[in-house]
Amino acid sequence: MSLRSVQDFFATHAPEIKVLETETSSATVALAAEAHDVDPDQIAKTICLKAGDTILLVVTAGMKRLDNCKFRGRFAAKPRMLGAEEVVEVTSHPVGGVCPFGLPSDLPVYCDVSLKNYAEVVPAAGAINAAVRISPERLVQLTKAEWVDVCQ
Repeated sequence: MSLRSVQDFFATHAPEIKVLETETSSATVALAAEAHDVDPDQIAKTICLKAGDTILLVVTAGMKRLDNCKFRGRFAAKPRMLGAEEVVEVTSHPVGGVCPFGLPSDLPVYCDVSLKNYAEVVPAAGAINAAVRISPERLVQLTKAEWVDVCQ
């Protein structure tokens, strides 16, 4: 279901972008970078968080870590990671395949400025062996994301 929802999303909103499926898992930044032959920071890691009562997605460069002070300054709340079951409930995507595409309902999406260092990034696509290649600007456009600076 999750991979299918992402494929349907791209078929409708950006048919020129193809979902790439690999034989091996790309569920971690290191595995994804190896599978797609890119720098680990080119992997666009999607994190499902709660800020106060709001559930949101933050997409960052693969090796970047959230900066709690910056996050708190932007969202007026401490970030709380959702558990794996909650992530699947909210996104329909398994951990390792979480992405801001093909979601069952609208969630606020934020892209960290760390993604701007690359002309092309590789976010997951709803499965632990699926991804897309996309420019950070197109990622923001398709997901109606907002740029933020919340990483170290």
